[in-house]
Amino acid sequence: MSRIGRKPIPLPKGVTVKIEGNIVEIKGPKGKLDTSVPAGIKIEQQDGHLVAVRENDSQAAVHGLARALVNNAVEGVTRGWTRDLEIVGIGYRAEMKGKGMVVFTLGYSHPIEYPLPSGIEATVDPKQTKLTVTGIDRQKVGQVAAEMRGLRPPDPYKNKGVRYSGERLQNKVGKTGAK
Repeated sequence: MSRIGRKPIPLPKGVTVKIEGNIVEIKGPKGKLDTSVPAGIKIEQQDGHLVAVRENDSQAAVHGLARALVNNAVEGVTRGWTRDLEIVGIGYRAEMKGKGMVVFTLGYSHPIEYPLPSGIEATVDPKQTKLTVTGIDRQKVGQVAAEMRGLRPPDPYKNKGVRYSGERLQNKVGKTGAK
């Protein structure tokens, strides 16, 4: 039996849930999210909690997944999700251009403009080396952060590039000189 799937999801104050078939619509103070639940899993509302119930044991593999997706949506509409990025390297930086555009200078011959999708916001610190991506959809926040990191992934020799804050990197040893 899935341990995560059995765990009830507490509903904070100000969050409303509407369940229509396989789609769970969650509204909260930060916005509204629609989450589709895999077939064979039902989300039920019981005394201030949401519970994921599976029809039979053939859905055991997606039981915990369904519960986690709904829980992430509830967390997103109440608190929101954030992902922090660090930019390391001489002359490497990011800046906001308007409200929905981030411009990166990452050592290429040209600056890279990254348009932010709807529902995602980004803030750059005054030093222009730390970037925070925020939004209510956890998958979208993670995807945007991964795409920004992919513009210049950390180099294994000098560790320059865009990385998640707190990311531990393996530093490789360079070439040894001729003897």
